[in-house]
Amino acid sequence: MTERKLVYIASPYAGDVKENILAAQNACRYAMAQGAVPIAVHLMYPQFLDDGSPGDREVGLQMGIRVLKACDELWLCGDRISAGMQRELYAAVQLGIPVQRISSQELAGCLVMEPGQGFPGMRMRGC
Repeated sequence: MTERKLVYIASPYAGDVKENILAAQNACRYAMAQGAVPIAVHLMYPQFLDDGSPGDREVGLQMGIRVLKACDELWLCGDRISAGMQRELYAAVQLGIPVQRISSQELAGCLVMEPGQGFPGMRMRGC
């Protein structure tokens, strides 16, 4: 059995947080449909860090970059690169981690889950 690629999902968080969370979740579904294991720290860290606090935000970015070091690739998802994503991109380049750009249009086809493919029992329609 081959090991699945571990991908760091980067997408905007600040701004329209509800919409951006949905976009990050969709990016994770897309990664799963591609046979990868997604890591989206910006879906986890706001559970215990305050993105509105400069100190908490900096700690979150530093912890995220530590997680990025363990990943096989960085995927920049969506049509906009935020300041946080720019830092993650810079770190990936410095670390020699491959970077992929995934557009919002590409991600849009992964909204419906169906049984069947990808991870056992899961398939994304349109991917």
